[in-house]
Amino acid sequence: MAEAGGAGCEHYRRSCLLQAPCCGKFYVCRLCHDSKEDHQMDRFKVKQVQCAKCRKIQQAQQSCEDCSSVFGEYYCSICHLFDKDKKQYHCEKCGICRIGPKEDFFHCSKCNLCLALSLQGKHKCIENVSRQDCPICLEDIHTSRVGAHVLPCGHLLHRTCYEDMLKEGYRCPLCMHSALDMSRYWRQLDDEVAQTPMPTEYQNMMVEILCNDCSARSTVQFHILGMKCTSCESYNTAQDGGCRMALEQQ
Repeated sequence: MAEAGGAGCEHYRRSCLLQAPCCGKFYVCRLCHDSKEDHQMDRFKVKQVQCAKCRKIQQAQQSCEDCSSVFGEYYCSICHLFDKDKKQYHCEKCGICRIGPKEDFFHCSKCNLCLALSLQGKHKCIENVSRQDCPICLEDIHTSRVGAHVLPCGHLLHRTCYEDMLKEGYRCPLCMHSALDMSRYWRQLDDEVAQTPMPTEYQNMMVEILCNDCSARSTVQFHILGMKCTSCESYNTAQDGGCRMALEQQ
């Protein structure tokens, strides 16, 4: 169980401990509780806190009723979130607190998530996408303390998982759509393909491909470095059928 102290924990800066409504134990935060116990704390049911300075147990509130110690610069009476001021705000539609400032975000009703204003009208909506787990780490996205990154396809990843993914590849792990603008790389690949002729026996081999970016199907010349979609010019394609020789070579 966490020791009383004014610094809080690795997750939050606060001067109180929460009494878990499930087991009655005191922890600095729900995450500290969940890491030590075999069950999870329901933050919304917290009713009592203990002042880290004078140890007074009292109703959850922003300041101690005995020593006037401020438990957190920010306090939400719904989530029972105490923390230093990070421009947090409580989103009624999300049901939890978000890091703001509030005026820089909007709530997308279809995605069911607060997103940066820069994405308003510029992202692909997937209904309740925030209620899905991150496909990289398989952990919750909606209530995570780590921000979410919206891919062009509309799927969500934790921002840190997205950054790690880019070290290994460029495609959404769910639908294989390109996770960022690859047009500059595709043009470089055009040059590499042009400068790398295939062996004679493969020069007239045609293959059917499916584009992961635009879903178009096309028949193109086989090349070991990549096969370009004739519709959107992406090299994010997969072979979708067998190989055959061009008619003039048959």
